Amino acid sequence: MAAVQVSLPLPVLPQGWSEERDFKPIGQLSSATQRNIEPVGPHFLAHARRKRHKRTFSEDERIQAQENVKKIDDDDAGEISEPEDPLMLQRDAKDWKGQDHYAVLGLSQYRHEATESQIKRAHRKKVLRHHPDKKAAAGSSEDDSFFKCIQKATEILLDPVKRRQFDSVDDAADVEPPSKKQAQKGGFFKLWNPVFIAEGRFSKNQPVPRLGDDKATKEEVEEFYNFWYNFDSWRSFEYQDEDVPDDNENRDQKRHVERKNNNARKKKKTEDTARLRALVDECLQGDERIKKFKKEERAGKDKKRLDREAAEKKEKEEKIKAAEEQERLRKEAEEASKAERAEGKKAKEAAKNAVKKNKRVLKGSVKDGNYLLPAGQDAGAKRIDEVLNDVEAVMAKIEPEEMALLASKLNGLKVAEEVGKVWGEEVKRLVDVGKVKEGDMRVLGR
Repeated sequence: MAAVQVSLPLPVLPQGWSEERDFKPIGQLSSATQRNIEPVGPHFLAHARRKRHKRTFSEDERIQAQENVKKIDDDDAGEISEPEDPLMLQRDAKDWKGQDHYAVLGLSQYRHEATESQIKRAHRKKVLRHHPDKKAAAGSSEDDSFFKCIQKATEILLDPVKRRQFDSVDDAADVEPPSKKQAQKGGFFKLWNPVFIAEGRFSKNQPVPRLGDDKATKEEVEEFYNFWYNFDSWRSFEYQDEDVPDDNENRDQKRHVERKNNNARKKKKTEDTARLRALVDECLQGDERIKKFKKEERAGKDKKRLDREAAEKKEKEEKIKAAEEQERLRKEAEEASKAERAEGKKAKEAAKNAVKKNKRVLKGSVKDGNYLLPAGQDAGAKRIDEVLNDVEAVMAKIEPEEMALLASKLNGLKVAEEVGKVWGEEVKRLVDVGKVKEGDMRVLGR
């Protein structure tokens, strides 16, 4: 590239400008540098391309548009490269309910698993290929019927509600169950797993348990069949409804069609439930794991029976030994009981004598304490009866051990104040434990 030298004149100084007054240097000018200037950017590249190929503006734009379409097709080829069926291209756009929307967009291999991004890319690719303006420019005499099919398919699949309704009746996503002959040849799990994976897309409860393999536990197998025998499906059949007339004047006809559609949905739902139940039954009958579990269960029952018989025999022998041992122990216990009764009789006599002795100590304590009157004061018959009645009442409320403890406290006391204090504490204790009510004692505890 040749060097270019640019000469720029300096600006004119303003009137009245003075070097001594207005010029204030703040630095120094650098020396001049020679640089190369090259044309760059998309506009220059477009200009160079037109010059190189000797194209006009319109020719270049048309060729570039064709190359962009080809580039888009090449970019999507790895993901959306399904060949178009010639019969599908001749579909009537009015029969949109009968068309396979995924096949129209080239997404047959993805179906209900196709993402929104894939649907949009497929739509763009199909539009670039089948747009009526493009066909007209290419001199094609085809109508825009298939283009309408593309638009309708995109409308359905990008609407979550409408797509769910279509997926509900999308038989192309189903997997045919294997025949008994196929299952007997082997590959039971390989053949049946795709069937339940396809059916699992209708489950309200996710994730759906897998069929597993021959190493699955009994609990896992039972969980799988319990899930499918209680399958909760979101599948509906609105997509196959008969169109309801929009004529407001014919309301009876409209209600009739709505009732007809509701009844048809219920019938299809019932038939689908029966179909799925039969499918699970068929799989269950051919599942070798069930047979293995039953065989193990029978073996377990046989083992339990043998163990039970052995246990019964052992129990019988132990009962005989236990009876002999019981008889021996009975005789020993009878002899021990005689000795114990003798000892008990002696103990009872001793306890009775101890109680009598303690009662004498209790009654004697109030007598020694002048019936809780100061020394020298004469206790009349009434006082004596009241004190002794209180003593009898206390003795009737306490246990022999408590009586012995009280007797040990009163033993040796002669002073009325000390005796009264001990009796007062005992009465208070009985009141606290609820054996005696306040006010029941005439003398003691007051």
